[in-house]
Amino acid sequence: MRTLWLIPLVLLAACDPQELADKALRRTAESVVMPVVSRDMPSGVAEVATRCILDSASQSEIESLARDVGVEAGTLTVQTIRTIARRPAVAGCFTAGGVPPLRG
Repeated sequence: MRTLWLIPLVLLAACDPQELADKALRRTAESVVMPVVSRDMPSGVAEVATRCILDSASQSEIESLARDVGVEAGTLTVQTIRTIARRPAVAGCFTAGGVPPLRG
C-alpha cells in the first residue's frame, strides 16, 4: 500500500514530454477550430471535420491556430482553417467521414 503513490510517478516518467506538449497543443488548436467549423455544420459532423483538418495541418499551422485560444477566431485563423480544409487529404477525410465541404 505504501508504494501505491509511485504508480503515477512511474507512468509520468514513461511519458514523452514532447508528445504530451504536442497533444496539449493539438487540443488547444481543436478548441479554436471546432467553433469555426461548427458555424457551417452540426456538432457531430463538426467534430469529424475538425479532426480531419488538424490531421492535415502542419506543426506550424497547429501552433498558429492554438494562438487564438480563448478568443473568437480572427480572419487570418478562419482563412488558415479554410486553406487546410481545401487540401486533397482533407477532402478525402471529409468524404470518408460523411462531412460536407466547408462553405466559403
